[in-house]
Amino acid sequence: MQVTGNIVVVTGGARGIGRALCEAFAKAGAAKVIVADLDEAGAKAVADAIGGAAFKCDVSLEADIRHVIEETERQFGPIALFCSNAGIGGGFDPLSVNVGGTSDEPWARSWAIHVMAHVYAARYLIPRYKARGGGYFLNTISAAGLLSQVGSAPYSTTKHAAVGFAENLAISHKADNIRISILCPQGVDTDMLRAIPKGPQSGDGDLSAEQVAQDVLKGLAEESFLILPHPQVLGYMRKKTENYDRWLGGMAKIQAKMREEFGK
Repeated sequence: MQVTGNIVVVTGGARGIGRALCEAFAKAGAAKVIVADLDEAGAKAVADAIGGAAFKCDVSLEADIRHVIEETERQFGPIALFCSNAGIGGGFDPLSVNVGGTSDEPWARSWAIHVMAHVYAARYLIPRYKARGGGYFLNTISAAGLLSQVGSAPYSTTKHAAVGFAENLAISHKADNIRISILCPQGVDTDMLRAIPKGPQSGDGDLSAEQVAQDVLKGLAEESFLILPHPQVLGYMRKKTENYDRWLGGMAKIQAKMREEFGK
């Protein structure tokens, strides 16, 4: 897929990877980039800078996503690419003594933003995509959805679920000419990453959001399901599936090392 001449929506577009995507799509010649974010002022600032349009959007709310889709198509025309990018960190505790002990609120919030936001976008766009012969989704997930995240069961679990939904979407709607790519980076130099402890991925280096956006443009052009800005993730995936018990043992050692380091 090429974004040139097409209408693109990016949720979580006010900062971080989302902002970099908006800027990259605008430079690539998108007809209009829609910046959707809970931070309305931030979304407007990005939109003004790239000649786009902004909507306030809480992606945990089905009504907000529906509003963005309906108003974008009413005001500007058919959406060709919907980037379900918004995400949250938080809840990271490498010293946790019970991964099931986290209260319900972080679980519910992570589920709403990391899973149901993708579902809501598909719910309202798939009928439109089918009616006009196709369309594209880009879902920002994380390498945590393919591997794991030491220190946060809600984050890791919901990111795995997001990968599962994307796979199902790709399988179920390939015949409808509906395509999907999932963006699964490790560390990206954003406010979200800076707010959490260093994890096992730290040794692979943190990428800039701008570099990740360039990887996305390449992945979309190739219509690759899996976009890996950190290519070494593919090797980790292979090791995981080759010997799951050994991989779990290695991750447990990382967990123990983090507990030792942060428990000092």
